[in-house]
Amino acid sequence: MNIQSSPKRLLIIDDEENMRHLLSVMLGKVGYVADTASDGNEGLRMLSETRYDFILCDLKMPGMGGMEFLKAAKEKPGATTVIMMSAYGTIDTAVEAMKLGAYDYISKPFKSDEVYLALKKAEERENLKKENRWLKERIQKIEEKYQFGNMLAKSRAMRAVFNLAEKAAHYNTTVLITGESGTGKELVAKAIHFSGERAAMPLVPVNCGGIPETLLESEFFGYKKGAFTGADKNKKGLFEEAEGGTLLLDEVGELPLSLQIKFLRVLQEEEIRAIGDTKTTRINVRVIAATAKNLEEEVRKGQFRRDLFYRLNVLPIHIPPLRDRSEDIPLLCQHFISKYNKVLNKDIKSIAPDALSLLLKQRWPGNVRELENAIERAVLLAEEAILSGEHFFMPRNPEPETPPTEEIFEGYSLKAAQKILEKKMITKALLATGGNRTKASQLLEISHPSLLSKIKVYNISL
Repeated sequence: MNIQSSPKRLLIIDDEENMRHLLSVMLGKVGYVADTASDGNEGLRMLSETRYDFILCDLKMPGMGGMEFLKAAKEKPGATTVIMMSAYGTIDTAVEAMKLGAYDYISKPFKSDEVYLALKKAEERENLKKENRWLKERIQKIEEKYQFGNMLAKSRAMRAVFNLAEKAAHYNTTVLITGESGTGKELVAKAIHFSGERAAMPLVPVNCGGIPETLLESEFFGYKKGAFTGADKNKKGLFEEAEGGTLLLDEVGELPLSLQIKFLRVLQEEEIRAIGDTKTTRINVRVIAATAKNLEEEVRKGQFRRDLFYRLNVLPIHIPPLRDRSEDIPLLCQHFISKYNKVLNKDIKSIAPDALSLLLKQRWPGNVRELENAIERAVLLAEEAILSGEHFFMPRNPEPETPPTEEIFEGYSLKAAQKILEKKMITKALLATGGNRTKASQLLEISHPSLLSKIKVYNISL
């Protein structure tokens, strides 16, 4: 009866020589490598010199008994699974031993199968602990690989965003971040700031559309005492608050034209003048702007100054919507499940294929923020360890995506058009089958090896 695939090292602590010999021979036959000690003191000494997988320890021994050994062993680096043994055991004694860290308790006299079973259970627990540690380390490595700041993504489009943002972090160039609401523009801006030389200095985010127009100038530039009614003391503006750091102008497209010219001067001259002041003040502030608006269209409409747009658009970073990078959804789902497990004190392990397939088919008008809200709600409602489709309240048959006609017919290359169409059809088939490549190859009417080859060529991650 071999209960293990590889030898485990075992320490037997018992004051009875016959018991030590019996256990050594019995467990040696099933593959354990056993050492013995006659009391707790000798056991501690051996524990300091050798790493043991399991310890069988008697309760009543002269010198140092089992309970004292348990307390002392807890202080040793690298916890070892301890199973207590005693001929004088009671339920209270067993409970006390468990509180002190013992894994199990065996009453003497015992049958050999009882010892085997206790060790088997202990080994299974250790294997589970190792597997959990491995999974956590793997998730951490995956997140580190696909992470920039607090953002996670594995799609080619977002990796390009991360690479550009990482380069931007090392320079003081003005950056304009564009993208739909919920795509993570502020997260990219924060990652740029905290990855650069200004990381130790302030990052001051401000929503340009959230401040009344009458207060914008005083908020940004500050004012001197007596500059207007109610100005009873000097007040620093947001530019001065961000001195040495970064000012994040969120929704910069909401700035009124009357203030845009003053922002242009700040960017060009690197100086400000507070309301009511007669002199200017030099500033050292990096500006990162973000907007969900199309500023070029706003310029054509006359709603945004062309010269300010060019001054902000030195290094443009566009964040694609979530619907255009569905391969990021599984990674984001796992990240948000881990996040809300901690927040809501839950233990959700993963997401079922049917639920993931449902999420992959959505258009996500609210982008990553909407996905995060959906995962939070699902984790909150779930009573099982796996999130299933019933935990997500969203249409089962979302409106189909309009064919990328313009993209296909851009230019004249038949090869390029074929590649675009093939990638779209393969992605569509994989979404429809929940990532089942065999079924997808049948839908596409191509061989399974051919599908695998095309998935690799087109870098499709579903």
